[in-house]
Amino acid sequence: MRVAIVTGAAQGIGRRTAETLAMVGYSVALMDIQSCAATLAAVRGYGVEAEELIGDICDEDVVARAVETVRGRWNRVDVLVNNAGISFISPAEKVEARAFRRVLEVNLVAPFVLAKEFGALMLEQGEGSIVNVASIAGLVGIGDRTAYNASKHGLVGLTRTLAAEWGGRGVRCNAVCPGWVKTAMDVADQAGGGYTDDDIIGVNPMGRFASPDDIAQAILFLADPAKSGFINGQALAVDGGWTADGSWQSLRMRHR
Repeated sequence: MRVAIVTGAAQGIGRRTAETLAMVGYSVALMDIQSCAATLAAVRGYGVEAEELIGDICDEDVVARAVETVRGRWNRVDVLVNNAGISFISPAEKVEARAFRRVLEVNLVAPFVLAKEFGALMLEQGEGSIVNVASIAGLVGIGDRTAYNASKHGLVGLTRTLAAEWGGRGVRCNAVCPGWVKTAMDVADQAGGGYTDDDIIGVNPMGRFASPDDIAQAILFLADPAKSGFINGQALAVDGGWTADGSWQSLRMRHR
């Protein structure tokens, strides 16, 4: 039996990742601050075991209880997907330190705690894969997102450090770095008036948003030791070529 933990599993990338892992036979523990009932039903529909673990991942007691639940039910964990995160859009000069710290707490500190606690179980087993969902905002700078960018750059750094420390003990750690994905988070961010669909489509060489399934398939690849067993410490951009394209806009559009 293979067991996966997915945070932020109630919707978007997290839900699709949980479903994708279930399709290939993983039992799945679903972590979120809100109900994962829809995801739970979908996952169980694939005939695998599933557990819903509701709570704030920033609370170390919540994480400790989740580890004990997983240990008690399955006594192993093969994959941890650190997907849960929050967005925050504001010009740097207007960002309050309290808001900055909150983004770091959710997007960076919580993934570290989860990796530390579930990683301990992986290290006992001598095998496991941690996949952190970072962002192209962890690879390049994007305006009006100082806190978010800092958190995702930090998550890429955490990924590389855990890979260096744990790779020799059988535990791999990699990151996926999505470009813009059409999810509820994107809808909420666009509601603030900062950008439109056309802004994203216009600069992406593939001329579209990513889908949650695009990201879930990349996560599945990095989770599976049979497919990616010697890949460790990498930040895989799943962005349609966004970060590869240094073209100016008129040149970019001539190639559409």
